[in-house]
Amino acid sequence: MNTQLQNSKTHLRISKVPRSASVPRIAVELGLAGLGIALAICAAAAKQSWLDRHFLPSFVVSRAWYVRIETAVRGATFVVGAILALAARRKLAASIVAAPTLAASVAIAAALALGASELALRHVHIRSSEWLLPAEEPRRQPDALLGWTLVPARTGHLSIGGRDIEYAIDASGYRVRRLDAPVDVSQPTILFAGESVIFGEGLTWDETIPAQVSAMTGVQSANLGVNGYSSDQAYLRLRQELPRFHRPTAVVSLFMPVLFGRNLDDDRPHLGPGMTWQPATAHTRLSSLVRLLVPYRTDAQVERGVIMTRDVFRATIDLARSRGATSVIVVPQLGPEDGIDAALRRRVLDDGGLPYVRVQLDASWHVPSDQHPDARGAHAIAAAIAARVARP
Repeated sequence: MNTQLQNSKTHLRISKVPRSASVPRIAVELGLAGLGIALAICAAAAKQSWLDRHFLPSFVVSRAWYVRIETAVRGATFVVGAILALAARRKLAASIVAAPTLAASVAIAAALALGASELALRHVHIRSSEWLLPAEEPRRQPDALLGWTLVPARTGHLSIGGRDIEYAIDASGYRVRRLDAPVDVSQPTILFAGESVIFGEGLTWDETIPAQVSAMTGVQSANLGVNGYSSDQAYLRLRQELPRFHRPTAVVSLFMPVLFGRNLDDDRPHLGPGMTWQPATAHTRLSSLVRLLVPYRTDAQVERGVIMTRDVFRATIDLARSRGATSVIVVPQLGPEDGIDAALRRRVLDDGGLPYVRVQLDASWHVPSDQHPDARGAHAIAAAIAARVARP
């Protein structure tokens, strides 16, 4: 009898321990299972249509690669969630409950590491996402109104596709054939506002769009293109420079859906609602890094970008008309236009009632290693612009 009672007490002590210890373990296990299920659901719910709405086309990454990356991330997220919910939750929960101090220490260490990273990055000058490398050609310099401009009165060189490309920038910051051949503001001039495509990335001066239009029309061109510019930056520079020209005959602007994402950036001076100038928005260093690596855009951000871009092109047309000049919006399309590019083009231009010249380019007409139009692509764009400018 005593032996049975003793065994019963021992069994009672043993059974009580797991029950008391199982409460936190079950709570942790449920939390891990919930996290795993949430990851799996998010991966399954992130259909390509949703991704296309929130991750805009990129000039750097092709559509095909974008879809591959998104598919890989979705698959990895689903697998991690499934493993966490179905297989790993028990072992992880047991490990956390068995060593709560260690788990807390890891969590605190991770939080402190993020804080230390933020403090360390504050000592590093982080530029706009469109001007990350200060030494790249053509050289740029900070500008309070525009974010940056080209370094004036300088000739730079860049090797692209085995060719040495010379970038000559005159004293006004315009790309020219040579430093001793600056733009003459007293002459009839076609002004080109834009970014690296207008500037002529990877092209000699004679191959650039402005130079080819000038050769076709016999009218001097002024290349105001600055690498990395968004539509609102290009407009602000045009508004700043146009009064200098005595006889502007035309103003050319460029729109490409793959560059539209720049118009949503606020890490440089930008135009807000009502075309009001806004300084660069300050972000934490870590959030800036996350935004660069994961360029997620909300529906509201995209809609604001669409409205602002429409307003910019309308203002450009009005600005040109105020000086008696023709306004041309050119829309180059390198290779077949997919549904995402077409939707953005229609939302910004067609729905806004904006006239434009669309130029279809062969998919192979780009400079080596990137998507900038080569001399053939630039020629096709220039021919379309020249035909539009010559139209009465």
